Amino acid sequence: MEMAIVIPARLASTRFPRKLLHPVRGKPLILWTAERVAGEAPEMPLFFAVADSELAEVLNSAGFQTVMTDPDLPSGTDRIGAANERIGADLVINVQADEPLVRRSHIERLAGLLSESDAAMSTLATPCQTAEEYRNPNRVKVVCDRGGYALYFSRSPIPFSRDRGVEVDDAWVRTNPCLVHLGLYGYRREFLAAYPELPRGPLEDLEKLEQLRALENGHRIAVGRCDEPTMGIDVPEDAERLVSRLA
Repeated sequence: MEMAIVIPARLASTRFPRKLLHPVRGKPLILWTAERVAGEAPEMPLFFAVADSELAEVLNSAGFQTVMTDPDLPSGTDRIGAANERIGADLVINVQADEPLVRRSHIERLAGLLSESDAAMSTLATPCQTAEEYRNPNRVKVVCDRGGYALYFSRSPIPFSRDRGVEVDDAWVRTNPCLVHLGLYGYRREFLAAYPELPRGPLEDLEKLEQLRALENGHRIAVGRCDEPTMGIDVPEDAERLVSRLA
């Protein structure tokens, strides 16, 4: 097939154990994401690359397609690549299983970035709004070159002000190129097939960010700026914020 959405999903999570089955208004978090994606892009084939039979049962019972993958795979990208060996999509859009407020515009932008460039991957970023978000290690930041390709991703505050350090205010953050990375990706089939053989580098190991493996091995990532942030569920407090948003 030409394009598919593949969502990697596993229960292991250090910051929020079993978060994908965490009930949000009586429904597992992963089903909020599944139903949202299916509603935003109903014409696109949707698959879940799952590492746990428990997750597969929840998704299958709700009518969603799953592909079982090795639970020992080290990253979501490895999991998507393994699943796409069976799915066979030329372009793969990756939505995170803990991103229940994704929009159609995000999906279309990821696909457009791949068609408009020769990048191996595409991803999205949104302007950082507060100093608290800028300093939050759970919010990954990205800096880009003039062409819109990623230079680096980090959990640390980047770009870093030599004059002010991390003691910046909201106004400084909003007037400088501070971008929060959204955990959504587009991949070319060939890159996904090659990704597991790429050597892990020290930056990926230090930051625990799998997209750095692509950069460390010379692959380009096209970054699209958007003004519509998603809402990643990283810690239990995020789930409480999601309940408020849904209300």
